[in-house]
Amino acid sequence: MNELVQDTLKTPESPPLKRATRGTAAKPAAERVRTNDPDRTMANILQVATAEFADKGLAGARIDEIAALTRTSKRMIYYYFGSKEGLYVAVLEEAYRRIRRIETELHLHDLAPEQALRTLVGFTVDYQLTNPDFIRLVMNENIHRGEFINRSTTIQELNIPVIDAVRDVYQRGLAAGVFRPGVDPVDLHRSISALCFFNVANEHTFGAIFKRPLNTPAATAQRRESIIEMIVRFLRP
Repeated sequence: MNELVQDTLKTPESPPLKRATRGTAAKPAAERVRTNDPDRTMANILQVATAEFADKGLAGARIDEIAALTRTSKRMIYYYFGSKEGLYVAVLEEAYRRIRRIETELHLHDLAPEQALRTLVGFTVDYQLTNPDFIRLVMNENIHRGEFINRSTTIQELNIPVIDAVRDVYQRGLAAGVFRPGVDPVDLHRSISALCFFNVANEHTFGAIFKRPLNTPAATAQRRESIIEMIVRFLRP
């Protein structure tokens, strides 16, 4: 090769490619880009994994599928979450974190006790109805008898504020004479959750058995009001 050709190949516009270090595989382009924004990458993985675990459960979900849908790699998922079970726990934590975060934005303390109760119950109905993946995740975790929720101190801590909020609403109502005495805040929260949860979890089976359309706007609005009234009347003196 003559000197003129050699000089042309050495121009700045065509730098020589660097070889990968021995024993280190070159990362895929998508993975290299995503590592520059780890928070966004983790959020994307959690979003896709939520749908995967909700639809297929822990046993049926596949990390390969989650990696493909997020255009990342199994190696990166394991880097962030440690294992498939670690990702599953992170999905559960994020699911509870989201609903509890929104609950804090209701500003229940600024409302009169009965109106605060109506607001909380109405929100719970609406949230669970529009977030069926949350219901499916909870159903799947109950199949595991709460094994993975019990492993997470984060989930335990996330649920403290909602009990505090229910207790505050109830005690203010008790002091104002609009609620009856003798109600445990945790049991009240359980009753609210039970009514709202059934509304979504059993929609298809209940509708099929009793031949009623349960997801029409009219049916949804009627059921929402019915749940709110049941809880409010349960607490009245």
